[in-house]
Amino acid sequence: MTVTELAPPLNVHEAAPADEAAGAAGPCGPPAPVLPADGPQSLTIAEVAEKTGITAHTLRYYERIDLLDVPRDHAGRRRYTEAELARVVFITRLRLTAMPIREIQSYFRLVADGPGNEPERLALLERHRDAVKARLAELQSALDVVEFKIATYGGMCAP
Repeated sequence: MTVTELAPPLNVHEAAPADEAAGAAGPCGPPAPVLPADGPQSLTIAEVAEKTGITAHTLRYYERIDLLDVPRDHAGRRRYTEAELARVVFITRLRLTAMPIREIQSYFRLVADGPGNEPERLALLERHRDAVKARLAELQSALDVVEFKIATYGGMCAP
């Protein structure tokens, strides 16, 4: 499975940012899905899979490796709230940027440990951001070559 298969465009409404750990809205951060006020306030695994494009198998895998902790109803069925949806979106975005699962697990272990380790979380995310920026620069350089060749073959540049 490729990273892009893990993170297709989301079909959920993305609204104000939410903290991936607590689901609390804040002034900055990645967009998080919002459940409609007039609809159910939790979703089944099938509904989450349909709305996010993430397979139920992958969602269960994320639970198995402790990236998600999804509450269950009285019958033991998973019920995803906005907090879990926000975490799924965040995980998906990290995977889209090629963050290894082990680093994501390290991040969420820090989150689970609670307050006091924010500098470690920040350092982990900053290292990843720097790697993403370096990769974007490499990709831009490669794209520039492709654009030049297109312009050359398209007659806009002399060979």
